[in-house]
Amino acid sequence: MRKILHVDMNAFFAAIEQQRHPELRGKPVVIGGRGDPTERGVVSTASYEARRFGIRSGMPLRTAYRLCPEAVYLPVDFNTYAAISQRIKAILHEFALTCEDSGLDEAYLDISQREQLPEQIAAAIKTRIRAETGLSCSIGVGPNKLLAKLASDMAKPNGLTVLAEGDIADKVWPLPVRKLLGVGPKTEARLATLGVTTIGALATIPPATLQQNFGEAHGRYLHEAAQGIDETPLITVWEPHSFGRQTTFQKDIIGKRVIAKELKRLVDTVLVDVREGGYRARTVAVRVRFADFKMLSRQITLPRPSSAARVIARAARECLKHIALVKKVRLIGFRMSGLLPVHRKRGAESSRVAASAA
Repeated sequence: MRKILHVDMNAFFAAIEQQRHPELRGKPVVIGGRGDPTERGVVSTASYEARRFGIRSGMPLRTAYRLCPEAVYLPVDFNTYAAISQRIKAILHEFALTCEDSGLDEAYLDISQREQLPEQIAAAIKTRIRAETGLSCSIGVGPNKLLAKLASDMAKPNGLTVLAEGDIADKVWPLPVRKLLGVGPKTEARLATLGVTTIGALATIPPATLQQNFGEAHGRYLHEAAQGIDETPLITVWEPHSFGRQTTFQKDIIGKRVIAKELKRLVDTVLVDVREGGYRARTVAVRVRFADFKMLSRQITLPRPSSAARVIARAARECLKHIALVKKVRLIGFRMSGLLPVHRKRGAESSRVAASAA
C-alpha cells in the first residue's frame, strides 16, 4: 500500500509577510494585486485572521475590503515567495525521492519505501520547515493523493492528520462534496439537483447516473473519488499545455490603439515564457472581457508550430481584428497552446502520437 503525504503551507503569502513584519502578527492580512483594495484585483492569500471575515482566495479585492476594511492589504511579492518555496521544496526532497510539486505552497511526497511511520516523517518535516523558515504547514497522510489532500485540510493551521481506508465512512463521507478535488461550483450545483451535498451521498449514486450527468470520464472519477479510490501517480516531470497572460485594466478601456498596445506587450511576455521553456506553438488565441463581463475569444491555428515573434504577433493581431471592440474592455488575454518542444523532431512526434493512439 502506498504512503502519500500532502504538505500544505498555511496561508503561505500572508504568513511570510507576518513573519518579516512582526507588527502584522495577529492582524487580518490580505495579499493580492498591487495591494490597493480600491483597484481591480483578486485575493491571492488571506491570513487566518482575515478569513474569519469571510475573505477567501480568488475573491475580488474590493469585496474583501467591504468585508474587512481594517485589514492590512499588501501587494504580491512573487520573487520572495518563490525563493522561500524553493527552500521548502529542498527540505521535502530530503525526505522522499518522489515529490510532486503542486504549486508554491504545496507538494505530494511518496514515502512508501520509508520504514518509519508516516506520522513520524510528517512530524520531522514540520519541525525542519519551522526551524529553517519560521513557517508552519499542515500535513495529510493517506494511501493515495486524494485522501492525503483531504487529510491536510482537516486540521488547519499546523495540523497533522492521517486518513486510512477504514476512515472513509466516518471521516470522509460526512464532508461537503465540494471538498473533493475536481468538484467546483458548477459540479457542486449540479450534484445538488441530484440531492447530493456530501461525499457520502455521492458514494450512493450509481456510476451510470453520474456518467449520464457528467460524462464518462468525470462521472467515473466522481464515483471513485467518493469511495476514496485514487490510483494516480505522483507527477514529477510534466509538460505545460499552454502559456498565457492576461491584463485586467484598472479602468474600462475603449480604443483599439490602447488595447492593441497591451496585446503586443502580452505577446512579447508570453513569447519569453514559450522560448525559455523550449517550445513552439500551433495555436494562438486572444480573449476580451467587456465591461458587462461578456467575453469573446478568437483563435488561429498556424500552418506549422512557431515561436517567431513576427508570426505570433501577426496571428494575435488577426485574432483581435475579428473581435468587435464596440464596448468598453475590462480584460484582455493572450495564450499560446498546442505546444511542441523545439528539440523534438516531427517524426518523433508522429511516432509518439501513434504509440499513444495504439
